Amino acid sequence: MWNEPTKERLAEIPGLYETENISTMDKLIYLHFFIGDSDWYIAEYNEEDDLFWGFAILNGDYQMAEWGYVSFEELKQIRIEPLGLEIDCEIETVWRVRKASEIEKIRKGNGWR
Repeated sequence: MWNEPTKERLAEIPGLYETENISTMDKLIYLHFFIGDSDWYIAEYNEEDDLFWGFAILNGDYQMAEWGYVSFEELKQIRIEPLGLEIDCEIETVWRVRKASEIEKIRKGNGWR
């Protein structure tokens, strides 16, 4: 994995279910993982289980994009062979924490205007 988030960066993400009373449009997105035409936007994290909750768009398929859980370990193992491409995480100086409704791909995947 390129640019794996530090423990300090992961510690800033709310725990699982801590944002359940916040609408999905208003949830803050703390991390963005990507590879090819696939994106994972992270809103919650559980360190003990190494589990994220957020929005995933796989292979550019916005109709099947959804909110759900993804294992950090599984993300780390994603590769495109034979090119040897690994999943990447936008670095802190590039990624700005913001509401889900402010991210174009999440808006498109949810049908938000």
